[in-house]
Amino acid sequence: MAEALINHIDPGAIALGVEASDREAVIRLLAEKLRRDGYVKDSFADAVVAREASMPTGLPLGRAVNVAVPHTDPEHVLKPGIALATLARPVAFANMEDPDEAVDVGLIFLMALNDKDRQIEMLQQIMETIQSEAAIDGLMRAETVEDVVSVLR
Repeated sequence: MAEALINHIDPGAIALGVEASDREAVIRLLAEKLRRDGYVKDSFADAVVAREASMPTGLPLGRAVNVAVPHTDPEHVLKPGIALATLARPVAFANMEDPDEAVDVGLIFLMALNDKDRQIEMLQQIMETIQSEAAIDGLMRAETVEDVVSVLR
């Protein structure tokens, strides 16, 4: 199912080994890549940051690398796509199940969806991918976009 996921990730919206100071910095970096490539409106980054503050997306996996899947409402999106980042050092996201708990996240999938009904399908594709320790390890080791494509194919 990871192959279905790669069809939604724009190669221009992949950032590997990112040095980010906090979750907002990485969200804004990825949002700008999606904006530049015509996926989202100018309002997208602020909307994702605001949503993350009230509805966190940090997902503890009980492994060395945890994941976050930030997103926002469809009105900020022009066409569907996903941006992906691996971080050089984890940054704290609030736990989606316990917002008072911080989760150190090293892998981020920023979803831009213009159809709320597709959100579940996209989340399922991401969940199937991140359930594979080999996929996460491969993504974290990726040095090029081609490496990412190869892991997800």
